[in-house]
Formats: sequence, C-alpha cells, structure tokens
Amino acid sequence: MALRLAGLAKLSQVGVRLQSTAAAPTTKLFINGQFVESKTKSWVDLHNPATNEVITRVPNSTQDEMQAAVDAAKEAYKTWSKTSILTRQQVMFKYQDIIRKNMKELAESVTVEQGKTLVDAEGDVLRGLQVVEHCCSITSLQLGESLNGIARDMDTHSYRTPLGVTAGIAPFNFPAMIPLWMYPTAIVCGNTFVMKPSERVPGACMMLVQMLKDAGCPDGVVNVIHGTHDSVNFICDNPDIKAISFVGSDQAGKYIYERGSKNGKRVQSNMGAKNHGVVMPDANKENTLNQLSGAAFGAAGQRCMALSTAVFVGEANNWLPELVERAKKLKVNAGHVPGTDIGPVISPQAKQRINGLIQSGVDEGAKLILDGRNLVVPGYEKGNFVGPTILTGVTPKMKCYTEEIFGPVLVCLSVDTLDEAINLINSNPYGNGTAIFTTNGATARKFTQEIDVGQVGVNVPIPVPLPMFSFTGSRGSFLGDCHFYGKMGINFYTDVKTVTQLWRESDVTHTQAAVAMPVMQ
Repeated sequence: MALRLAGLAKLSQVGVRLQSTAAAPTTKLFINGQFVESKTKSWVDLHNPATNEVITRVPNSTQDEMQAAVDAAKEAYKTWSKTSILTRQQVMFKYQDIIRKNMKELAESVTVEQGKTLVDAEGDVLRGLQVVEHCCSITSLQLGESLNGIARDMDTHSYRTPLGVTAGIAPFNFPAMIPLWMYPTAIVCGNTFVMKPSERVPGACMMLVQMLKDAGCPDGVVNVIHGTHDSVNFICDNPDIKAISFVGSDQAGKYIYERGSKNGKRVQSNMGAKNHGVVMPDANKENTLNQLSGAAFGAAGQRCMALSTAVFVGEANNWLPELVERAKKLKVNAGHVPGTDIGPVISPQAKQRINGLIQSGVDEGAKLILDGRNLVVPGYEKGNFVGPTILTGVTPKMKCYTEEIFGPVLVCLSVDTLDEAINLINSNPYGNGTAIFTTNGATARKFTQEIDVGQVGVNVPIPVPLPMFSFTGSRGSFLGDCHFYGKMGINFYTDVKTVTQLWRESDVTHTQAAVAMPVMQ
C-alpha cells in the first residue's frame, strides 16, 4: 500500500503541505489520480479552531482546473462504467480495510481542522466507513428485475445503469463522513465523481482519496476541487455533471437545488434542522438527562442531527436543574486534549453568531439558566469556544427557536401534553430528526405514528440510520426525491433501463457443449 501515515506530519503525502516556516502551507487538488498544486491567485486561509492559527491555505480552483477535473472524470467514465461490478466491489473491499487501518490518522486531521474531540472525530470516520462497507454489498443492492414469458418467446428485464459524471458538495461539520456518504456509493454504481469538500476542512477528504487510489481505484474516477461560490456554480452549471449531492445550510441547499435542477441535473440536498427531543414525565430520568446533554452539546452542537430543542411535558420540567448540573460537568477544551467533551466551534464568525442568538433569546424573554459565553480556555485563549448553554421559557416565535443555532445551545420549551408536543414539532418547518424519551410503549407508538419528521428516535437522541437504511430527513430539511446512502442512494446514482426482447424458439441453433467452469471477473 502506497499510503504510510504517521500522524499529521505525513499529510504532505496526501495533498497538504505542512510547514513550520512563515511560508503558507497549501492544500492541493486531486485530478486524474495526481495531487496538483493550484495555479490560482485566490486562497482561503484555514485556521485551527482551537488556536486560530493558519494551518493551510486552500485554493479557489481556477475554471481550467475545475474543467480538468470534469474532463478526467468524463474520460475515466468510458472504462469505469464498463468495469464489472465484481471489480468495483473488490475496490470497496480494499478501501474499507485501508480506512479502518488509518482511522486514528484521519481523526487527527479532523480534530486539527474542524475542532471536534478525537473520540468524536473517530466516530465521524466510522460512520463514513460504514457506508463504504455497505457499498461492498453492491452485487445485491444493484439487482434488477425480470419477467419471462410475458408473451410467446418474449421476456422483459430491467437493470440499473450509471449516470455519468456526478459531483458532491460537503459541509464543514463532518469532514470524513459526508464525503463518504457521496462518492463511494456513486462510483460503486459505475459513475465517476468530482468532490468539493468544505474549504474549511479539506484534509480528511484528501487523505481519503489517496486511500482510494491505494485501493486500486483507477485514475480519474474520483477528483477533488476546492473553492467557494465559483466552484459551487461550476458544479451546478457544467453540462457534463449529471447529478449533485449536497449537505449544508438552507440558503446554499436551496440555491444548489434550484440552479442544478434548472440545468437538468438530479439533485439531493440535505439542509437545516431544528431537532426536538420530547421528555415525558415517565422517562428514565438518569438516562434521559445524560442522553439529552450529549446530543445537545456534543460536537459543540455542530451536527445537523443535534438535539438542539427540548420539549418538557408536564412534571418533566422539574428536571431542568439536574440537566444544568450535568451540562456544567462537561469539559470544554481543544479537541486533542484527553478528557475533552466539547471542542471549539468552527470559526470566530460562528461563535459570534451563536452568542448573538443566545442574546436574542434573552432579549425576547427567555431565561438563561446556563451561560456558556465568554468562556476562556487556558492555553487556548484565542480559540472559538462556547460552553454549554441552556435557555428556558422559549416560545415558538423567538429567533433562538426559529433559527438553527448550530452551537452547544439547548432551547427548552414546556407543554402540558404529548399532543401539544406533537403539534409543536409538526408546526416547525424542519423535518430532519426528533426523539421521544419515555418508558410507555403506547406513548412511543403514538408519537412515531403521528410525528411528521423523517427520522425518529425512541430513547435514542440522535437517530441517524445505519447505511442499510437511508438518511431520511424530510420537509424543510431535504430537497430531492432520493435520500443519501442505502437503497435510495443507489437509486439516486443510477437510472433504470428496461429491455423487452423476442427470441423465436424456431431460431435456436445447436453447438458443441462447453464443459469448462466459466470464470466471472
């Protein structure tokens, strides 16, 4: 295996040149199987969220560089799309093994660039790895259908075919998992791919494409470009790109869906969320409070499936003081420091926005029972830290409720009945995820049946499905027809071709029998 990583010092092998000198390190492009230094004159400085030191400079790819990536994918498609499904499956077998052996190095890259704790970063990598492992089942996932004898000597069968060149645009909060939601499923179906990781966290993606190359994936099958608005527009407009996968904010997701769709592309767009956790009085209190704390404040709240809103029903409101005590015990520090529970948020701008939304809640009448603002971490005074924050007495019209905060902030609402909780959640425009905490099966069943949200947890605070299912956020959280990974992911990256054929029995010819075992490859 060509890849030999020994921590972040070896990132120069995978497209990131780290230097301790005054010269700015740079992140490379990955085009036609090669790491390429960009010729751009426009760069984005990438800062370590815990220190705000520049750790690399990310290029805004030029038009020629982005076109070169598409051209490489288009050329590779000619042969990759005709490669046997067993060969593509073998690449996935090797790829998942390489990723698993390098999980710690990938997690270190995620922590340095994104800020999350090492434990959480390993979870980021693992959830992406599970999609790759599921892609190893492509021989079953891509089965078609057939019906023989629909008329005399006539049969019909259907099978799935790849689309061509496809593309992905990923967010900053899951540097490994989200790209792995996209291109493994696309390429195992026979497509080729142009990946645009977030300009804030490209390192893990660059490492992953090196690993893919080491797994035997041919040059040009996956290419990586970098950038901001121009690269997004390029992907939406380029006529050779047939489909776009996107995960990120509402504004960007709606823009990409509209622009890509107008250009005749297939688009799947996972967007914002306001995930509610309903706490019933009969819930297991210890377990519920622990789960709620982890789901609200873990990853500094920078998850689209973070449980950012708690709905306390009836007497469950009395648990709030104990929730505060648990939240106070969470350790805020740089992600690589052992024992850290909450790392920094991604940028000073994100911190400022989070603090502003907290203040808006106070201004509109909410009660701030735990304030994580103005937190200073010794040794990391310049970091983007926000501590666990809890707002109570929140109402549905408050800005802290209507907007996704995307920080370690839990907004708490109170209702008297389960029906009120269900109506509250169903009135919210988002439908990404929700959870209920209860020991009553009838209560849980009523909730799961009546709630209008794509992913529901019962005593599970972050109900992200494993890849044998699909990520099924709904309503204002998703645009498109087919969701990510699972069977829907296969459907998104393929078309169905139906063949009806007539072979007259009278035309049968006879030849000498072949006695050797046929070999499939």
